[in-house]
Amino acid sequence: MDRPMPDLAFNGMSFMFKIRDWLFSRRAVLNEAGIQPGDCVLDYGCGPGSYVPYLAAQVGTEGQVYALDIHPLAIRRVQNLAARRGLDNVETIQSDCQTGLPDGSVDVVVLYDILHMLSERDAVLAELCRVLKPGGVLSIEEPHISQAEIVRGVTDKGWFRLAHKGARTYSFVPAS
Repeated sequence: MDRPMPDLAFNGMSFMFKIRDWLFSRRAVLNEAGIQPGDCVLDYGCGPGSYVPYLAAQVGTEGQVYALDIHPLAIRRVQNLAARRGLDNVETIQSDCQTGLPDGSVDVVVLYDILHMLSERDAVLAELCRVLKPGGVLSIEEPHISQAEIVRGVTDKGWFRLAHKGARTYSFVPAS
């Protein structure tokens, strides 16, 4: 399975994300995911937590955000962020693929700027399909891969179908 990048690379990526987030709000990207108050959301490959505060606000106190990443620094940063901001609806998961969540327990999965890094893409997509509720949404934002490769890579095993293409994201739903 995948392995965490070196700490120096993670810290460099985190710094670049801070600049990106200052220039371009993450809220605009998340608005395309259709997240509702009370939803259960999985931020798969959460990194340093750029989306976590926005997700926590969107789902509200009745909702839940799971922030999953393979890197221990990512998990610590999200835990610290959640503690500092009092985000009681955020829980972290450190894993390279398996979420540990029950079947059909998640309303929305956000998979933002991580698809290109997955060496075991099919295993991850199978896991995300497993945890999504019927009618749930897999929201993908991926600037490093062509549109055709994203759609083909997510739909070719028959687990997902493309439901909507937004300005920045692709929304997929389970095929069954």
